[in-house]
Amino acid sequence: MSYREDCDLEFLSQVKSEDLNDLVHLLIYDKDGLKRFSEELSLRDSYIRYNPDHHQYWKDIAGELQCYGANSILTIFRGGKGVLYREILCDVCDGMKVEYEKGARIEKIEDSMLMEIIRRSFDKMSSDDMKDLAKTLGLKDWSSVTPQVLTGAIQAMIAAGGFASYQIAVIVANAVWKALFGAGLSFATNASITRALSIFAGPIGWIITGLWTIVDIAGPATRVTIPAAFLIALLRRKVKAGDNGTGNPSQAPKVPSPHNDGGGAKNVLYYDDD
Repeated sequence: MSYREDCDLEFLSQVKSEDLNDLVHLLIYDKDGLKRFSEELSLRDSYIRYNPDHHQYWKDIAGELQCYGANSILTIFRGGKGVLYREILCDVCDGMKVEYEKGARIEKIEDSMLMEIIRRSFDKMSSDDMKDLAKTLGLKDWSSVTPQVLTGAIQAMIAAGGFASYQIAVIVANAVWKALFGAGLSFATNASITRALSIFAGPIGWIITGLWTIVDIAGPATRVTIPAAFLIALLRRKVKAGDNGTGNPSQAPKVPSPHNDGGGAKNVLYYDDD
């Protein structure tokens, strides 16, 4: 197992060791806490020497992930190297029936994956939960909110980037983790999104549980690459936001709210100014 230079994973060099805990655990252990049959990371000198200071051997962590995305026989012919992360992410999106542009930037493909889970979760969310979510996200006129309006608002948050995009990634990745492993991610989240985490936990959990039936058929590697894709998306946005997971929510871009524009057109998104 050896790391392939990969521009889409280079950002891991900027991730703090404690934020890599969940990824390292995923690569080594299954949901029952048993070591994965095919894992090699825990056998490497770098892991034995530096663990839990994961930052010291981030390339080995990335290399292990690349190998989970590869056919083991083909990995032998690649000199023990796996595939680039773009191929892993596209395989995950294909398996989840996510619509995306294969030539798009990696962040855009990740955005499509996050939004697909969010859109599906609205189908399983009660109207009261949607109203509660709208209030949590800071939307006004939330009493008549619809899935379409919520989708537009969250898309705007993701497009805004920075802390807002990071918050959405936390919500989705944490719900995926809780559904698969019985507990959320280990690193701290901002108190402002605690309610959103609980609202999405059930609907996303049902979606992931249904998906896992297909994953069990697909093979053990997919049990790693699917949750890893959501975690990588989260870590990338955390680095880009320059946030340590406890940032001030007041720094986030304002969330668009649904308004009637006075001309009969409804559900037009505008930013509210307090």
